[in-house]
Amino acid sequence: MIPKYRKQFNQEFSQEKYNQLKESLAQKGGIEPAFRISESPLFLTNEFKTKLLDASESIIDQIKELPDEVLYKAVPDNCRVPNDTSQPHFFTIDFGICRSGNGEIEPQLIELQAFPSLYAFQKTFEDTFCEVYPFLSEIKNKMPHDDFKNHLKKLIIGNENPEHVILLEIFPEKQKTAIDFALTEKLLGIKTVCLTKVKKEGRKLFYENNGKLTEIKRIYNRVIFDELDSIPDLKAGFDFRDELDVQWITHPNWFFKISKYLLPMLSHQFVPKSYFLHEFPETESLENFVLKPLFSFAGSGVNLNPTREITEAIEDKENYILQRKVNYEPIFEDINGEFSKAEIRLLYIWHENEDRPVLLENLGRMTKAAMVNVDFNKKDAIWIGSSNAFFAEE
Repeated sequence: MIPKYRKQFNQEFSQEKYNQLKESLAQKGGIEPAFRISESPLFLTNEFKTKLLDASESIIDQIKELPDEVLYKAVPDNCRVPNDTSQPHFFTIDFGICRSGNGEIEPQLIELQAFPSLYAFQKTFEDTFCEVYPFLSEIKNKMPHDDFKNHLKKLIIGNENPEHVILLEIFPEKQKTAIDFALTEKLLGIKTVCLTKVKKEGRKLFYENNGKLTEIKRIYNRVIFDELDSIPDLKAGFDFRDELDVQWITHPNWFFKISKYLLPMLSHQFVPKSYFLHEFPETESLENFVLKPLFSFAGSGVNLNPTREITEAIEDKENYILQRKVNYEPIFEDINGEFSKAEIRLLYIWHENEDRPVLLENLGRMTKAAMVNVDFNKKDAIWIGSSNAFFAEE
């Protein structure tokens, strides 16, 4: 797509420039990315961007119309955290880049989340692509860097002193997204704190900051709450379900409320039909659907070819959906004349008391495998992994 930019990028590409890209990211973050960096950005048309935004705006409208009690039902009883908020602080939405029956390239919704993604990293990634390939600057995201920073600062820090705001994660140094934590620290002046290092006194939380016990008033939460039970002998500093004098950015309940749980309730030309497993109609054919657990993360538990035996063996059918298959179109040509498929994630933030979220950045994922997950790719494949999309006229 956009032959002009694809041709120029492929002509300018070299292994040296790819190494330069990765080295620059590592230098800016202070650590190397723990996930594969794609050699190439995605080039997408403004016409495709219009389709993306049309679908996203419709989905946002539909979510806003859902009653609170419908969203609340999504939160498992053992995961409910007190002091919920009226709306999330983050909204991310994933689309596969597909070809329609009439031959047009179009987005198809894959999933959506009210959970933070790699906001700081993706902005740095886009800027770094432009530094290594200067011609990309003419089609980069038009939001100035200061505006981007101020949006995140207003959302995460608010009116608080940054020393009272933390990024919370479990063993952050072991997470694949650690480079995003490091870049967030540099961008906002906050500390990343492990859940095991937090101290609780009454309703208040504290962390050690330069040798001083410091109160935590706002938590930029990167912990996936329902994964806590899967870590044996975890000595957490507090229980999420405690009554606490902290403000969550974003509140943990929203991880469940805006998730694959909503897919059967959404309708749009770019939203594949989905059903809860226990409501799957006999008129539909199972071979046309993908089986997904509601609350898995990063594609875990997804079955591309479910059978009747597999679905009937599942006891908690209400915690699974069947989503109509979409066909990712391989349209991103590499230097060898081979083609990759891709997904794009739109990264929105939702300021408190504002009616609609703000689109800040995007995240691309490229693959040559059946699933858009780098773990499924051949080791010598190129044009795979984490990327960023640039939009322009054809």
